[in-house]
Amino acid sequence: MIRIKAGVPRRTRPRKRARRPLRRALALGLPTVWGAIAITYKLTCPLAQENNLGARIVTSAVFFAVGTGLIVQVRRSLLRELRQIRQIAGAAQNALLRPLPPRLDGLNIAAAQLSAERGAVVGGDLYEVVATEHGVRVVMGDVRGHGISAISTVAAVLGSFREAAHDEPDLEGVLRRLERALARHLRERARAEHPSTGALDPDSPVAEEFVTVLLLEIGRDGEVRGLNCGHPWPYLLSGASVEPLARADPLPPLGPFPLPPELPFVCCGQLLPGEALFLYTDGAEDARDTRGRFFPLRDVLAEAAAQHPLPPPQLVLGSVFTALLRHAGGTPTDDVAILVLSNDRKLAHPHLGARGCDISGSAAGARSATTHPPPTNYRQPNGV
Repeated sequence: MIRIKAGVPRRTRPRKRARRPLRRALALGLPTVWGAIAITYKLTCPLAQENNLGARIVTSAVFFAVGTGLIVQVRRSLLRELRQIRQIAGAAQNALLRPLPPRLDGLNIAAAQLSAERGAVVGGDLYEVVATEHGVRVVMGDVRGHGISAISTVAAVLGSFREAAHDEPDLEGVLRRLERALARHLRERARAEHPSTGALDPDSPVAEEFVTVLLLEIGRDGEVRGLNCGHPWPYLLSGASVEPLARADPLPPLGPFPLPPELPFVCCGQLLPGEALFLYTDGAEDARDTRGRFFPLRDVLAEAAAQHPLPPPQLVLGSVFTALLRHAGGTPTDDVAILVLSNDRKLAHPHLGARGCDISGSAAGARSATTHPPPTNYRQPNGV
């Protein structure tokens, strides 16, 4: 059954379809007309048969005009196709790394990515923020390599996170789902790219792929729990202070090594109202200037925090990207992704965090990260 949208007259559809053959006819017909004009002039015009200087000048001008017309027509056709390709590619990339809402469950959000591949919007970095019944869950990751070649791995990890973030009651279960999705994706890539070696042969280039992953869970009271697999810890912006959210050693990246049987999560204290988290990929800190100096990310954040004690996420994002592009002299050599989350909620429990994380006492003690074993109600998730 063919469904037609209400309010749209049926006669308008054949007209839209009729435009496509007309455009194709024009694209093929105009160059043919230009060529026919040139041949007709050469064969039938008496002036074209003469061999004096004036006749040669006129003939050259005619063929120059014909050639220019052909070039202009071909250029218009190529630009039209290029615009269509860019629109399709932009829609596909936005569906993969979709724009985040400016506000989600009491958190203000700003995010952006800069791909090292010219003309690409999405590269090897990934991020996502989803509101679930378990809290706001965040993923930030970095695929080995950069540019278009890493997009398939980004799609596999993001697709798994968007589903597991809602299904898994514990953050540990989400990470194991990501590990299984990545392993399955790498096996499929190995079969497709190297059919002779089979599934993930140790000598296969695909076997060297890995993804750094940072998972955060922000509860309703602002308590932050984290699992880190080889990714930089985010910075906590509190007034004019810029400090790492945690200093615990991360786990190895996903891919080369299996996850341990027990996954210790890190209790990072509370994200208080007015405070913000600055998540980033290592492309931000590894960007170098012409003298080989690394980008001073922490100093730039401290300067932004000093000018605006409670800066909105968009302001922080713009300040960092402006300074980064100025430092790198243009596009950096690696993909860069930045995600800023600020707490705009009211403080519900100022002295006690969820899951037994004691965050009372001094401000320094509240910011100390504590590693905890898995909770007693942890269950091994079912297979994907």
